[in-house]
Amino acid sequence: MTYKAGIRPKKSGVLAVLGTLLLLSVADSNRSVPAAGKSESAPEQAASYIVRAASVAAAERLVLEQGGQVTARLPIIDAVGADLGPGQVQALQASGATRGIYADAELEVHGSAPATHYPAQSGAGSLHQQGLTGRGVTIAVLDTGLWRTRATSELPGGGAKVAGAWDATSNYMWELDECDDGCVIDLDDWNGHGTHVTSIMASSALTASGEFAGVAPGARIVAVRAFEPDGRGTYIDVIRALDWIVRNADEYDIRVLNLSFGAPAASHYWDDPVNLAVMTAWRKGITVVAAAGNGGPGPMTVGVPGNIPYVITVGAYTDSYTPYDETDDRLARFSAAGPTVEGFVKPDLLAPGGHMLGLMRKYAWLRLEYPEYVQPVGDYFTMSGTSQAAAVVSGIAALLLEDDPKLKPDEVKCRLMASARTAMKPDGEYAYSIFQQGAGKVHAMDALSSSASKCANVGLDVKKDIEGETHYAGPAGIDGGGTYYIVDETGARQTGSLFEWTQGSLWPEGSLWPENTLQSQGVTWSHGADTDDSAALNPDSLLIQGSLWPEGSLWPQGRYASTYLWVDQE
Repeated sequence: MTYKAGIRPKKSGVLAVLGTLLLLSVADSNRSVPAAGKSESAPEQAASYIVRAASVAAAERLVLEQGGQVTARLPIIDAVGADLGPGQVQALQASGATRGIYADAELEVHGSAPATHYPAQSGAGSLHQQGLTGRGVTIAVLDTGLWRTRATSELPGGGAKVAGAWDATSNYMWELDECDDGCVIDLDDWNGHGTHVTSIMASSALTASGEFAGVAPGARIVAVRAFEPDGRGTYIDVIRALDWIVRNADEYDIRVLNLSFGAPAASHYWDDPVNLAVMTAWRKGITVVAAAGNGGPGPMTVGVPGNIPYVITVGAYTDSYTPYDETDDRLARFSAAGPTVEGFVKPDLLAPGGHMLGLMRKYAWLRLEYPEYVQPVGDYFTMSGTSQAAAVVSGIAALLLEDDPKLKPDEVKCRLMASARTAMKPDGEYAYSIFQQGAGKVHAMDALSSSASKCANVGLDVKKDIEGETHYAGPAGIDGGGTYYIVDETGARQTGSLFEWTQGSLWPEGSLWPENTLQSQGVTWSHGADTDDSAALNPDSLLIQGSLWPEGSLWPQGRYASTYLWVDQE
């Protein structure tokens, strides 16, 4: 392996093996940004913040004027990372010149080859038989890194699968050599989560029956690391990673972005700096797939960035350990549910997420922590979560884009949702509300044959949203009895087991997933009302009932974003 100029990451193998988990300071010298002009060193008890302004230069100037230290430039959201003391923060707030000051937070990462059933369950296997494998499509995976085995580094028939790899935690770009047979090249995935989800979406390994183990085995991968061995990462590192992905999207032809991580929502979707960066990726033309989160089953548990109305947010179902019997498939108990605080329906759809087989290195933190889930065949590990479900949908998105490269993100989302299969009870009632299952179970074959259009993100303008010109509220509300419901485009309340949820029986027995679509029932997805037009909002809107986050408030210190690491197997 050769290396480009840059900072070579320190090897932490011994620490990873021992399970010792270290977090890098965002003020680490290898991520400092030298700034012109005089700047005082960060005062004692300084903390890490994100400062937004009219431009990166304006944000940097404001920080320096207060004697703060700039630690990172974040052009994707016109912001800088900065070390500031309490007095400096107060002065910046009082100046009125910033567009937002956020305490830096950490994010969590949202689990011959053995038989992996998810390609068949999701309909991807049928597309493989037609010759569709995701060839020509690049998926960016923002996660804990990638351990390059042959299955994750070679395309079917040969050729390099990994197009690029960048480490946001150390500002390091890997230059990739050709991978010889059986080679294993370390891209610093000491956690294992990133490799697991990447192998689900794109493994080129073959099972004993000659089927592909991954959903999009022909897709190329750009691995971007923003999380530490324990699966946690700072908002600054995640935003730096998103900025790098957007700036390099054309060079690597990145069409899909998988985000299997999250954090609890601490503001409206439009005022979260990670969300702003993700919305910029969507505006760039990248189809973003986000895990709903593992905080279910209660309502309003979908986290950042899955709470963004534009992106494809994925919940999880399980096959109850009977992969060839769909009659006992059910919603996974851990799968986060909506609505969002702005009233949007989330998740958008469901994908397999229970006891998912994926690759993981022998000394990864997760394998050491949960040895009972190491499989006897190869380097496979069993893990459950919406992270894995999101990986399935990212792979399906790549299959759709191979078939029709002209599809825009809104069109990919529309076809996936319009073709999804909703869970029904034997008596004809819906098994789960729209806030639990969204459009229903994803199905790749049906999505490919769908001609649906203009059914997702109707009435939303991501450009105006990013620029702060307008923001949106969704169709969900809650009545005085605690029932969540949605209204149609005329404002009329929709009734029935699909559209109302009072948190009754969450996992009905004997639910079915027939080949029907909600589109035929007149459901329009992700339509929104301008939040400045209160007359257009649902009278029981969650926004109208009072903001959870008062204007001008700062995020609490010590918040983290991380990969969605572990839930009980289902």
